[in-house]
Amino acid sequence: MTTENIILVGAPMDAGKRRQGCRMGPDAYRVAGLKTALTDLGHSVLDAGDVRPDQTDLAEHAHLFALPECVGWTKALQRAALETAPKGVPIFMGGDHALSMGTVSGMALHAQQLNRPLFVLWLDAHSDFHTPDSTDSGNLHGTPVAYFTGQSGFDAFPKITTPVPTDRVGMIGLRSVDPAERARLEQDRAMLADMRSIDEHGIKAPLMAFLDRVRAANGLLHVSLDVDFLDPSIAPAVGTTVPGGATEREAHLVMELLHESGLVCSLDLVELNPFLDERGRTAKLMVDLAASLMGRRIFDRPTRSF
Repeated sequence: MTTENIILVGAPMDAGKRRQGCRMGPDAYRVAGLKTALTDLGHSVLDAGDVRPDQTDLAEHAHLFALPECVGWTKALQRAALETAPKGVPIFMGGDHALSMGTVSGMALHAQQLNRPLFVLWLDAHSDFHTPDSTDSGNLHGTPVAYFTGQSGFDAFPKITTPVPTDRVGMIGLRSVDPAERARLEQDRAMLADMRSIDEHGIKAPLMAFLDRVRAANGLLHVSLDVDFLDPSIAPAVGTTVPGGATEREAHLVMELLHESGLVCSLDLVELNPFLDERGRTAKLMVDLAASLMGRRIFDRPTRSF
């Protein structure tokens, strides 16, 4: 197995939605043994500590929750991605999913420096393709894909100079998508695999087809793993539970196939709310999935008692 330099980057962002708790996510991953799990696989692992948001002079918005803080996080995480990516494989420990506005846009800049295209695999129950103009809730954790693909309406945020075209985005695990979001994504040829199609055809086929596209383009692949990709019966520590998610076996298969592809350059672990967890079971599962992505095989996994 090829060993990597892995940089753990804490992103205790809790500004993307009103329900609080995700700021505790990075420390929960540390307590659950993420560094040890990756070190045991032979990787060199550096915990770079937690990022802090930049200060901004923006005023609070009447509808968008914590807009100035979200902009500050986007700037800081974009910079963190650009600084860490040349040194190894950054794993961004979140934090809510709005953090991907910074991590993905930063990784896109990194890919541009290498003259390679960036692809994004979005493992999530939601497509997160709203814009600040279309979101009913005002929660910006529902907007990151629209931001880094270069949609309009993000005037307060850093300008996207290297958008990730929508047809370089693959979404697996969808089961809560607004009709307008889906229509736009299908129009723009994003790869969409909802749980209905996974039930009918399995989770491997759409993933392998997407990986083939990344490989053919000599692309880099950023993976964004939301806790709500998983079924809430096995991963309860998320504020946006949607029944019918991926099973533990399906999720580990995805991670093992991603490892075997050799294409992954960076990873988000997002939306873990330890306040809602049961004896740390969700944090431990997310650690196990990250370990599978980095090379742990099924027979090497520890048996856990909760």
